[in-house]
Amino acid sequence: MELEALTRPELIFLELAGTDAASALWAFSELIAERGVVRDAHQVYEKLLEREELGSTGIGSGVAIPHCKVKKLDQVVVAIGILKEAIDFGATDGSPVRVLFLVLSPEKTPAAHLHALAAISRWVQTDDHVSRILESPDRDAVLGLLRQGASEGTGVT
Repeated sequence: MELEALTRPELIFLELAGTDAASALWAFSELIAERGVVRDAHQVYEKLLEREELGSTGIGSGVAIPHCKVKKLDQVVVAIGILKEAIDFGATDGSPVRVLFLVLSPEKTPAAHLHALAAISRWVQTDDHVSRILESPDRDAVLGLLRQGASEGTGVT
C-alpha cells in the first residue's frame, strides 16, 4: 500500500487553522469528523492530546505526525494539514511546524499504524518534499507529491 492510498482529496487541508498545537489538533479533529472519518471530534482530539503528552509528534523539518488509534475504524487514514502560520509543536529539531500528517488507525492493527508512520517519515526526508508541499497550489498537487514519493520508494509496504 502506498502513502497516497491512505488519504483522499477531501482529507487534505491547505489552510488548517491553529495558533498552537492544541488548537491545530482541535481544528483537524473537527474537520475529519465533518468528513465522516470519525463520529466524535472531541474523542479524537482527547486521544491526540494524550499522545502529545507522551512526547511531541513533531519530527523536525517543519513536520508533525499526530496520531492515535480509533475504535470503529476499518483502515488507516491519513489527513494532511498545512498550517497558515508555523507553530511551536515541540519538534525534535526545535523548528516550528507547518505541515501535519494526521494518522488514525484501527485499534487492532498496530503494524499498519507503524508502517504508515514510517512511510510518512521517509517521505518527509526525501528530497525537498516539505518545501514542495508548502508550495502546492491545490489538493491534486499534494496527491501528486505523495504519488511521486511512492515511485521514489517511500510508499507503505
